[in-house]
Amino acid sequence: MSFKNPVLVTGCAGFIGFHLAHRLLRENRAVIGLDNVNDYYDVNLKWSRLRQLQHFTNFEFRQVNLQHRQDMEVLFGTYDFEVVVHLAAQAGVRYSLINPYAYVDSNLDGFLTILEGCRQKPVRHLVFASSSSVYGANTGMPFSVRQNVDHPVSLYAATKKANELIAHSYAHLYSLPCTGLRFFTVYGPWGRPDMAAFLFTRAMLSGKPIQVFNYGEMKRDFTYIDDIVEGIIRVMAVPPKPNPEWTGNAPDPATSYAPYRIYNIGNNQPVSLMEFITTLENCLGIKAEKELAPMQPGDVPETYADISDLTRDFGFRPKTPLAVGLARFVEWYRQYYLEKSG
Repeated sequence: MSFKNPVLVTGCAGFIGFHLAHRLLRENRAVIGLDNVNDYYDVNLKWSRLRQLQHFTNFEFRQVNLQHRQDMEVLFGTYDFEVVVHLAAQAGVRYSLINPYAYVDSNLDGFLTILEGCRQKPVRHLVFASSSSVYGANTGMPFSVRQNVDHPVSLYAATKKANELIAHSYAHLYSLPCTGLRFFTVYGPWGRPDMAAFLFTRAMLSGKPIQVFNYGEMKRDFTYIDDIVEGIIRVMAVPPKPNPEWTGNAPDPATSYAPYRIYNIGNNQPVSLMEFITTLENCLGIKAEKELAPMQPGDVPETYADISDLTRDFGFRPKTPLAVGLARFVEWYRQYYLEKSG
């Protein structure tokens, strides 16, 4: 199939990648979707997402491992990508304690093949996923893209910080326009089974207790998926330009003399874990049985995004209240698993 100037969305069978691809396809953009459909979580959910995308004639799927260089060279040799949105990664903080090599393979080796593809067959803009996890041991709130982020507390976070550094080197060496987005706790329909909304809903509907880490003393900047996708769409359209005010005497981590930018993308309204649970209880009509547990290795007690740069440059303002977003998630969850059980 021949597409003119398609968008490459890596991780298209994943949560954010699926929603972004679906939005682009509805807007009649040609999308090439890439995913290896690994078994980090339920592959049936991933294939269900892909089937939604395959209804569109302007979509083509490639099942490829990012770190397989020859396959990636063929992919970039076949298409003239206008924009690449790189969302594929080995996700999860806790899993990095169990299988660290998966993070090097996907998040480091895999990211390099994307950058090389964008360099060899120049693209207008590379947008890539970073994470709020890069803030690590930082405690100054809200988290700002101008803070130093040199103290990660998980391997996952370290690989995401490395992505930012490697992307900057390509922006410097090859004038490749790169924008990194630090996502803050994304939730919504078709979400990941290892995230709080999914874990809690499944347990509560099954009559099982939920595990509440750090004894409930956690805050997260829960951000609804449609708000995230709106932000990505806006960023995609505007490749970064060099910042003429950047100086090596007082280097700004969020910008550069090269075509490179870093943005936080979050809800800018942190919510306590207990408030999140209460809101979910109201949506489900079920009272949760809570098992209080200590903080997990690699986790952080609070996240809170300063999104002022994204608002200034793109007019980004998240619109979805937690109660609305969780209600939509619960509606999807019940429908999806009712159909599966039926």
